Amino acid sequence: MESWALPIPVTIVLLLAALVYLRGWLHLRRAFPDAIRPWRAASFLGGVVSVWLAIGSPLASLDEYLLTVHMAQHLLLMTVAPPLLLLGAPSLPFLHGLPQSFTRSVLASILRAPLVQRFGRSITEPIFCWWTATLVLVGWHMPAAYALGLRSEFWHEIEHASFFGAGLLFWWPVISPWPSVLRHSRWFIVPYLFLATLPCDALSAYLAFCGRVVYSWYLTAPRLVNMSALQDQECAGALMWVFVTFAYLAPAVFLTTKLLSGSAGHETTQLSSGDLPETIDAPVAPKLHGL
Repeated sequence: MESWALPIPVTIVLLLAALVYLRGWLHLRRAFPDAIRPWRAASFLGGVVSVWLAIGSPLASLDEYLLTVHMAQHLLLMTVAPPLLLLGAPSLPFLHGLPQSFTRSVLASILRAPLVQRFGRSITEPIFCWWTATLVLVGWHMPAAYALGLRSEFWHEIEHASFFGAGLLFWWPVISPWPSVLRHSRWFIVPYLFLATLPCDALSAYLAFCGRVVYSWYLTAPRLVNMSALQDQECAGALMWVFVTFAYLAPAVFLTTKLLSGSAGHETTQLSSGDLPETIDAPVAPKLHGL
């Protein structure tokens, strides 16, 4: 705790994001009470809190001493915060939470630009999202890259940003938040999620069972708990193995059940709208957009 200091810039940015979202959400609730249900706002705020816990809380000051804490950060940034934020359907609240003069004169022209739209469609293709998340996960856990992140504060921040960005991309095809257009069968998401567990399982199994300390940094780090560096590494591997398995396979099982039972309707129904109890009404959404 003595080594922890509240990161003012990060905290301010996250607070502003939460306030802008809530401002837009309240505005929408007054005009269209059923447009975005309260559970979505709670989900978005939960995602904001998860990001702060990973990079702003005292947890962030322990990642140089415990690999398990570092792994918990990665899981929060890549597996917890992104789906919570996307389930919050952030597009409409942000469009209505920002000053309307800025939204109409600046943001609208940017979002309507054909180059921006093509870029958005390209980076949200499932294959691109899957490979990006996999390469970021494996790349930053290579010993040389991992050591670089621990030695340099700049690269440490880049590491966290890449985990968060890759997490948003990975979960985008799964949740398909408005106004994204679903361009593939919902059945595609089942193997998408299942295959995503394989590189995580391989990495976590290696950390748990290799029998040696992979990251030499932790051999000389002060031991804050009654656990050796190797035991810490085994714990980190087990945490990743168990958490990722449930986080990826649970929505795959849920979606499979919905599709097989037929309660999801047409198989191209979006998880964020058709497979959840509350929806953003499609006819209302364009009116709310205001662009």
